[in-house]
Amino acid sequence: MTTTGTQPTPTPDEGPLGTGDHAAERAALLADPALGGARRRTALAALTDRWLTGLYRAAGSPPGTALVAVGGYGRGELSPRSDLDVLLLHEGPLDAELAERIWYPVWDSGAALDHSVRTPAEARAVAAEDLKAQLGLLDARHLAGDPALTAALRSTVLADWRSGAPARLPELHELCTARAERHGELSFLLEPDLKEARGGLRDVVALNAIAATWLADAPRDGLDAAAERLADVRDALHLATGRATERLSLQDQDQVAAQLGVLDADTLLRQVYESARTVAYASDVTWRSVERVLAARANRGRRISRLGFPFSGVGRTGGAVGKGAVERRPLAEGVVEQDGEAVLAQGARPATDPVLPLRAAAAAAQAGLTVSYATVRRLAAEAKPLPVPWPDEAREQLVTLLGAGEACLPVWEALEAEGLISRLLPDWERVRCRPQRNAVHRWTVDRHLIETAVKAAAMTRRVARPDLLLVAALLHDIGKGWPGDHSEAGEVIIRDLAVRMGFDKTDTDTLALLVRHHLTLVDTATRRDPDDPATVDLITKVVGTLPHLELLHALTEADATATGPAAWSSWRASLVHGLVARSAAQLAGGLALPADAEPTADEERLAVEAARTLAPALALHAQTEAGAGGVAEPGVPEPMGVELTLAIPDQPGLLGTVAGVLALHRLTVRKAGLRELDPIGAGPVLLLSWTVAAEYGELPEAARLRADLRRALDGSLDVARKLAERDAAAPKRRGIATPPPVVTVAPGAVSLSATVLEVRAHDAPGLLHRIGRALDAAGVRVRTAHVSTLGADAVDAFYVTDQDGRPLAAERAAQVARSVQEALG
Repeated sequence: MTTTGTQPTPTPDEGPLGTGDHAAERAALLADPALGGARRRTALAALTDRWLTGLYRAAGSPPGTALVAVGGYGRGELSPRSDLDVLLLHEGPLDAELAERIWYPVWDSGAALDHSVRTPAEARAVAAEDLKAQLGLLDARHLAGDPALTAALRSTVLADWRSGAPARLPELHELCTARAERHGELSFLLEPDLKEARGGLRDVVALNAIAATWLADAPRDGLDAAAERLADVRDALHLATGRATERLSLQDQDQVAAQLGVLDADTLLRQVYESARTVAYASDVTWRSVERVLAARANRGRRISRLGFPFSGVGRTGGAVGKGAVERRPLAEGVVEQDGEAVLAQGARPATDPVLPLRAAAAAAQAGLTVSYATVRRLAAEAKPLPVPWPDEAREQLVTLLGAGEACLPVWEALEAEGLISRLLPDWERVRCRPQRNAVHRWTVDRHLIETAVKAAAMTRRVARPDLLLVAALLHDIGKGWPGDHSEAGEVIIRDLAVRMGFDKTDTDTLALLVRHHLTLVDTATRRDPDDPATVDLITKVVGTLPHLELLHALTEADATATGPAAWSSWRASLVHGLVARSAAQLAGGLALPADAEPTADEERLAVEAARTLAPALALHAQTEAGAGGVAEPGVPEPMGVELTLAIPDQPGLLGTVAGVLALHRLTVRKAGLRELDPIGAGPVLLLSWTVAAEYGELPEAARLRADLRRALDGSLDVARKLAERDAAAPKRRGIATPPPVVTVAPGAVSLSATVLEVRAHDAPGLLHRIGRALDAAGVRVRTAHVSTLGADAVDAFYVTDQDGRPLAAERAAQVARSVQEALG
């Protein structure tokens, strides 16, 4: 089985064709410039049919026998150096010399022959034992002799394949998986095996075999063209090398490109990679469909067995679960889980919700799922381009998607297969499938970028701005699609992209710095004297601040580890770490945390009201995605948020209680602030300013939220118990591995009047509630808090004191940090 394609039925020539005549005709056919691609493969198969038919007839062609082409030859296509897979089928006794009279002329010609002589019963038995033999027989095609014998064999083998599909398809899947592990992914290899690697011609054969079961079929858009392109490249490889090789070696790529009329070897590889990705994605989609169908058949069989009826397959539907029995669980606004995939909710409207593709992708990745093929297709067809600059939610959802780490990869591949990534990031098309002719690199440029983001997702606890780290990781090599130094080109591109994505000037400058200098740390550490003060001065002048240094260090490590084992050794890591440590010491001066803004008139009014009445004062204001007072883009839905301001006389457990009520109402905290005021000199009032959004569905009614807040504050609503009951009743869903939470005590220079606890954790419902309860249980007062949700990561800072209003002693502060970390564990 060597190639794929249609199943033409060439008409054999009636007269015998000698070996010499065949060789001459074959050479003329291969040299004909008018024949190429599928036409040449078909013509070569037809010529071979005539030759073998002539040899069979010259050998006697006794009744009760048939000559049958199988495997790739059976599909009617032959590459210049393909094996000839031939079966001599017979009933009853057979002249022992008949086969030799056919095979010997083939061997004498130098053609590679894979032959067998069997009765139909023997062929069927071999197929039952040998999966590869059964796959070859699925493509059986009659050449000569008794056509009824061939037809009966084809019918029997196909019936066996369909009836045995529930057992044989898992075996085929294991075979494909093992082959991929041995040969790698075709779309990322500098010297790919066009047949055996994942995404190669073997996978196309497997997809056709799955389709023959009638249980599932592959997405066909672009698949035939991809398979034909891979077959064309293999033909050119055979002609250029004169060998029956499947490996597209570096030394042969220029010749193959010339043979195909392609501009150069890089263009050739990009075409090969694009075709392989089409095949690989079709395989992923198809195997998921197979798994669902087989699971549904098994479940239906168990149900029927319990009722006392035998189970006997269910035709083409595969026993899919009936419409009313499908379980759907909400993941995000407009997105639900069904059959282990993320799909659109019934009320979702992609045409009026341009953020939906990113929201669906982020929700799927964070849940450890992928987005269904039908959903991605619908999003690609119906979703409108994002407005420029992007809404805040779009940027947050991209960061959330990247923050899922390994779980991001299949989702990203699904979006890219339908062109959604290039639509979001137009410059992505220049790096897509771009080879890197460097033995150090394991991946194409685009895959290296997403792999770097995956590595960076494990490092988000090391930096104060995980969103900037993830975006810089995704785009740090975006300049490789342009002439010149890719770091310099990348800085220009990232500035444009950052503005497009809605980052402000400060964040844009930070991203530009990271992209421009993503190689600076490792180059400086390995090429300069690390003990020379000028070396440290160079780094500190480049980064400017300690947060920038943290970001650049994490990006450097993520980039190197994503490149390959040779790019990040323990020696390099130690050199970079030492340089960063010395630079950090020089930049030391404490973490720059947001300064408290002066209270607004509304906040002062609420604080005065709370101080006078000794009761909570609450204000709720709707906010569009564009921000307070902002104007939403025409035609773009407004994912409404709520600004909640609460003033209340200080009392224990305030932070955790309010956060718990928000979690009960399925509100996610985008940002939050807490500070202490004394507006009339009657005692401290805590002012909480929150920006929240609905996890999915609509926002709760303001009156209901206000009533629950007041009940929680007066003790009539047990928030912790309600949350625990809801969590216990919720269905358990597989999640993704995330970096563990990190709780640290900031240097004393950050604040002279309080101890600053920094919390970096994966965002989750009730996270702020758990932090607040842990701080309350530790017996400390929260004087000020700065809470930020950046994609899937929470980056919070809490200014705490003891009950007398003094900073905590060092040992006490460390104990409180440990308590909070244990509560989040």
